[in-house]
Amino acid sequence: MGQDLIENGVYIMGGGPGDPELITLKALKVLKRAQVILYDNLSNKDLLSLAPNGCEMIYVGKQPYGCCTPQEEINQLIVEYAQVHQVVVRLKGGDPFIFGRGFEEMIYAEARGIRCHYIPGISSMQGAGFIDIPLTHRGISESVWIITGTKKDGSLSNDLKCAISSSATVVIYMGMKKLSEISRTYVEAGLGDIPAAIIQHATLPHQKQVICSASNLESAASGAGLSYPAIIIVGKVVEARSYANLNRAGLLSA
Repeated sequence: MGQDLIENGVYIMGGGPGDPELITLKALKVLKRAQVILYDNLSNKDLLSLAPNGCEMIYVGKQPYGCCTPQEEINQLIVEYAQVHQVVVRLKGGDPFIFGRGFEEMIYAEARGIRCHYIPGISSMQGAGFIDIPLTHRGISESVWIITGTKKDGSLSNDLKCAISSSATVVIYMGMKKLSEISRTYVEAGLGDIPAAIIQHATLPHQKQVICSASNLESAASGAGLSYPAIIIVGKVVEARSYANLNRAGLLSA
């Protein structure tokens, strides 16, 4: 798609897990044509430098468990700017349609006559690959459950109990305040020893991670100095990273 073929409207865009080089070519082209960018707390600020001179930058971030721009205000700003500018970018971290509320914003804008376009981004859960954890692996995990750790009412999703009854890899977003409850759910199911990982700031130079068991998520996070935002991965795929290490050490046969 050439720059001259970029349509007018609002672009609900995923900025990826952190590393600015992990955006799509389409996202890059749109950013270079943006007239307004509404960006959040988890999108890498280096992406803003891709916009042309004169592009208006509006921070509409939401600090985890802290100060935030109300969603209603963000929705209104998207519409207001789209009514007077041709290319408006709503830049989000990760993928805007995976616990990013991007679809809510799209519905709101299109209901008011604003044309919207979706540009996917690499989700933070895929940052697991950067520490040699595959989300699926033949013979180990046949599926992935993606769960929110904190629902709208503040509670942990009941889907976790369903997920752990399968052999699936379980990925938990926004769960750092629920580590104790997550661990208890696994322990009560007799799965406290299943391997787990927590990854903070995936793909960035200051990335931190810890490998532990489901039963000691809270103490492991505390010992490693991990806080939010972070992704939690539970399942036997966490053990698969040992194969990569052995292979690099030349201890596995071809």
